[in-house]
Amino acid sequence: MSTAYELTGAGSADADADVAEAAGVAGMAGVAGAATDWAAADPYSTALRTGRGPLFLRRADGWLLPLEVERWCARADPADLAILDRCEGAVLDVGCGPGRLVAELAARGRPVLGIDVSATAVAHTLELGGQALRRSVFDPLPGEGRWATVLLIDGNVGIGGDPLALLRRAADLLVPGGLLIAETAPVDVDERAEVEVVGLPEADATGRAFPWARLGTPALLRYAHREGWRTAGQWTAGGRCFLALRSPSARSSAEPPKSTAVISSQWARNPSAERPVADR
Repeated sequence: MSTAYELTGAGSADADADVAEAAGVAGMAGVAGAATDWAAADPYSTALRTGRGPLFLRRADGWLLPLEVERWCARADPADLAILDRCEGAVLDVGCGPGRLVAELAARGRPVLGIDVSATAVAHTLELGGQALRRSVFDPLPGEGRWATVLLIDGNVGIGGDPLALLRRAADLLVPGGLLIAETAPVDVDERAEVEVVGLPEADATGRAFPWARLGTPALLRYAHREGWRTAGQWTAGGRCFLALRSPSARSSAEPPKSTAVISSQWARNPSAERPVADR
């Protein structure tokens, strides 16, 4: 029977080489990459070190999105395991946080790399036995165009505040026809915001706001279909919502993928005044 690597066009030797390349850089993870977004948010690092919240994304008008630090710092739960069971070939976990998914896949013997802009998150992932780099998804990454699966879990579909830019970047990272698994908001929402990470709702502003998006499944499907992605699955587990997508089978350019590619994005419109960052 063909392996997952053969089915996706990502050979195991290539996958192992890409993760090995990452491992060689991982020792410099504390200084690699730009300290942006989450990495600039001290409450986030503190929460990961302690393994508990409270922690929120706060919009300028005061609306809050609670962040599930305790779940992120725990072992992979049944909903997480259902995600990992669907993964194919070599896996790139974008915004890996403290590394529970990377660690679980590594324990299964799967080629996997986590990336996160937080040095604390990367260090925690390494401590769990996973491989991780301190990088933004929009930075140059090992194995561009050769990953079989990309994960955007725990709200990371919001990275950069521009869903189209993130989908295009994911397509560049994946093999043609590769698998993207994203976690979506449990409500039908499509919004952009400038947010900051705070440990308490009444905490003083940090001055470190960054663009973020919040998408329900219908919104992500609309953006994905515009870009030529195909729906590969949709499910709920543990009160969470997930969507699996297949990247376009043909690239828009005849040029082969380059591992030095850098993608920039233009942040989308401001959110409407009527819609909160979180309504739960």
